[in-house]
Amino acid sequence: MRDYILAWTESLEQFVLDVIYGQRKGKRAALLRAALYSLSKVFTVAVKTRRFLYHLRILRDSTLGVQVIAIGNLTAGGTGKTPVVEKFARELQDAGRKVAILSRGYRSKPAPLHERAWNKLLLREDITPPKVVSDGKSLLLDSETAGDEPYMLASNLRDVVVLVDKDRVKAGRFAIDKYSCDTLLLDDGFQYWKLKGRRRDVVLIDRQQPFGNNGKLLPRGTLREPPSHLSRAHNVFITKSDGDTEELRGKIAKYNPKASVIECVHSPLYFEDVFTGERADLELLKGRKIAALSGIALPVSFEESLIELGGDLVYTKRFVDHHRFSQQEILNVINRGKTRQADFIVTTQKDAVRFPKIDRRDLPIYFMRVEIKILKGAKNFQDCVRQICFQ
Repeated sequence: MRDYILAWTESLEQFVLDVIYGQRKGKRAALLRAALYSLSKVFTVAVKTRRFLYHLRILRDSTLGVQVIAIGNLTAGGTGKTPVVEKFARELQDAGRKVAILSRGYRSKPAPLHERAWNKLLLREDITPPKVVSDGKSLLLDSETAGDEPYMLASNLRDVVVLVDKDRVKAGRFAIDKYSCDTLLLDDGFQYWKLKGRRRDVVLIDRQQPFGNNGKLLPRGTLREPPSHLSRAHNVFITKSDGDTEELRGKIAKYNPKASVIECVHSPLYFEDVFTGERADLELLKGRKIAALSGIALPVSFEESLIELGGDLVYTKRFVDHHRFSQQEILNVINRGKTRQADFIVTTQKDAVRFPKIDRRDLPIYFMRVEIKILKGAKNFQDCVRQICFQ
């Protein structure tokens, strides 16, 4: 029953996304677009009202006495945020800061329903400690419990504390009290205004879709906030840059002339077998037939990178963002890949952490490990790190 509900939910999600991106035609799609447009107007009012209430301090923010770096987007997903969070954490840790990454753990395993309902009914404050994905020494949770992005960050940053909780003020206090952290990175935190203090806002903008697919707010488009709210940012990362960004830089300057701009790409490092951990260099794809498997927001960039590395893409299979794969789904991709004479399957690291265990190894499955490579604005990034370290 649970699998049926999940499949139905994802099917509905995909249909709505197709409508938002204009890939569905017909009367039903037109009616849904009209409804989503009306809802986006309501959402816009809600976003602006919430910001106004924080400005008047009717809604109160909290200060914890440490550095807070909020890294997020104007849009809902697809900018490649996790590797940027990783780069900040690594640079700050190397510079002597004690870093904790605070994530809300999107689609992580929640507390039991009866416990959450009972606490709300009694208006009881949630005193449950945050989930400790990593204590800075060991990886303590699996990806289903932690959420795929916190788990991936904890896997790549073994010396950084990673905590999951929707209440990141509570998680921040926990990081300070238990692990003596002096720097908090809010993963997907641009819209989290509850935690302030000595705060720096870093916003990622995808060069391919800088202000969403159609410039409209959720749920008609993919914007979480109007582009004018970019004025809050201290630093702007243009991700997936191709160097031709003069027009985009002009738009950024229009909304925020003071923000320093950094251009970057997600640069492949190596390939790693999902199940054995065996690594291969980037020459692996040259002249080989490959099948691509992904469950991310914007898979086109990933698939294009495989072709750029010399692969012959003979089959692609896409699922919705954060999809948790079943064993049968992986086996289906293996079978289809073999039918297309693929030499192996390639996926993303974010997807690989959601793979189930399978017994078949007749078609190898690799994930592509990437890192952020700065193309322009390296000095701006180093200045940002120094300002955080020495404030």
